[in-house]
Amino acid sequence: MPCPTEEMWRNTARRFEERWNFPHCIGALDGKHITIQAPPNTSGSQYFNYKGTFSIVLLALVDANYRFLAVDVGGFGSNSDGGIFANSRFGKALQAGDLNVPPPSPLPAPELGPVPYVVVADEAFPMKPYLLRPYPGSRLQEHLRVFNRRLRRWRVFYRRLQVCPEVADSVVKATCILSNFLQCAEGDQHPGEPYEDDGGESVLVPIRNLRGNRASAEALRVRETFRQYFVSPAGQVFWQYDHVHRGVSM
Repeated sequence: MPCPTEEMWRNTARRFEERWNFPHCIGALDGKHITIQAPPNTSGSQYFNYKGTFSIVLLALVDANYRFLAVDVGGFGSNSDGGIFANSRFGKALQAGDLNVPPPSPLPAPELGPVPYVVVADEAFPMKPYLLRPYPGSRLQEHLRVFNRRLRRWRVFYRRLQVCPEVADSVVKATCILSNFLQCAEGDQHPGEPYEDDGGESVLVPIRNLRGNRASAEALRVRETFRQYFVSPAGQVFWQYDHVHRGVSM
């Protein structure tokens, strides 16, 4: 996986806008616990996670076609959610502005002003000007549910890896690279709806939500700008209100 260039980020953002109607998005971020067998040594407790299984953590950024752009593999399953992201090479580089991300520019609705290019993620990650997560809560107003609906989730592995942690790291990295290779060979997959967690036994256990994470005023402003765009004439899509009203009695 080559070091990203500004042109690569712009192409990725263009593809997200074309395929998912999400402008200024340079990737979807997710972190998952990959279940492994109990390590045969005293360091095993470092891999023991809150679900009562042993795991390593895959932190991955994917593009609009689910191809891996960057991965960080091998974090201990016992690590805190914030620590996994903050201590990863990707997280540090993103925070420091060392990833050649394009400078802020206007959305297709220029009246909203310039906003940074962003990574989308779920509630497990901190709010940053460059990192968008959903609005919290289950009883949200319609325009907030529209924003949340426009964010997406994904998952990949489905069984316990019967190898030691060191080998598991290599298996996961190889799988990410192989996934990219196969998608390039086979062409784009059908966009479809992403997999939802069915609550069953999976090798991927969702990372825990952060507690006490306080977003900066700038991060909140960026999310609010995207929220305004998604309900504006320039940014709304025909299906969004049907989706947020599905299963809701009016």
